[in-house]
Amino acid sequence: MKIGIVGGGPAGLFYAYLMKRADARLEIRVVERDPEGATYGWGVVFSDVALAFVRDMAPELYASMTARQEVHDAMEVVHRGVHVRLAHNVFHRMARIDLLGALHAHCRRVGVAIEFGQRANDIDEFGDADLVVAADGANSTIRTRHASRFGPELDVRPNWFAWYGTTRLFDPLSLIFRETDDGLFIAHTYRYSRTHSTFLVECDPRTFERAGLARRAEGDSVAYCERVFADDLQGHPLLSNRSSWFRYTIVKNRRWSWGHVVLLGDALRTGHPSIGSGTRLAMQDSIALFEASRAHDGDVAAILAAFERDRRPGSDALQAAAIRSTEWYENLGPKLALDPVSFAYDYLVRNGRVSHAQVRERDPELAAAYERLHPEMRA
Repeated sequence: MKIGIVGGGPAGLFYAYLMKRADARLEIRVVERDPEGATYGWGVVFSDVALAFVRDMAPELYASMTARQEVHDAMEVVHRGVHVRLAHNVFHRMARIDLLGALHAHCRRVGVAIEFGQRANDIDEFGDADLVVAADGANSTIRTRHASRFGPELDVRPNWFAWYGTTRLFDPLSLIFRETDDGLFIAHTYRYSRTHSTFLVECDPRTFERAGLARRAEGDSVAYCERVFADDLQGHPLLSNRSSWFRYTIVKNRRWSWGHVVLLGDALRTGHPSIGSGTRLAMQDSIALFEASRAHDGDVAAILAAFERDRRPGSDALQAAAIRSTEWYENLGPKLALDPVSFAYDYLVRNGRVSHAQVRERDPELAAAYERLHPEMRA
């Protein structure tokens, strides 16, 4: 069986590794447009549950991924300058480039061919491949070229983002809300290495316009955000890596495959930065496609049918949770009047899947603080 993969991100590489590790006879070729060692993100996060599926499927990759990870078991919500701690939220953080490096090394070890600095603009780049996997990101060229086949639905959300890094080390994963004369700015930030943190800045369209961010050069935008979050950065700079402002697109597809071509990872469906699910979804896709491939050896039609049948329910559920989380950030206006504890509590229950009883069990201190402010919740 010959397999061509467009895109050398976590989705495509993990699937390539699992397949080649299981059957050395497979011919697998990965085409990645960027040079080796290039990455335009900063860190990635995984929950305990998210990393467990990698450990169970590929313990040797898990060991490589976690060798340089940062692990912390709490979050902080900063509202009106008050830090409210949310306990027992365990996150594993690592540099995106370290994750990709681990995947490169394991792919090479089993004989996967990776071609860097090459663009695959269409499926005919893979000639007589039995299966073509389009894992080329949220702006997938393959999906766009064959949109009539996949039926993509692209929901461009209103808020604006800029993805920065910083040398300020935020040990608890922190959500920082800063109100300015121009409007509300939000930072999603966490330490992912011994020297750096991710620092994702978010604002609504009105704030974006009033701050003139569409008209600012990259360096000017960095300086503006450094002023907004000066108290939080404590003299540390924000670092840019092609950190242009963008709006997040939630991607769905009516059909996951066409003929011998299948979408994977962000090309198939996106999550949202507010729940940090993108890499998790991508790698779970890889596992599901691998399991379908092994169950229906060589029967591409059966493989792709089983992949969508078995994977879609869980994928749709996680994406629905991501959309609810997204909407919370997009409609914060009335919530900004809440006291810091009530605001943090509202964040914790934002997706409708966490009850007060669960908050009590997970974080008794927060639940007690909230009940002191809202005695009706003590019943």
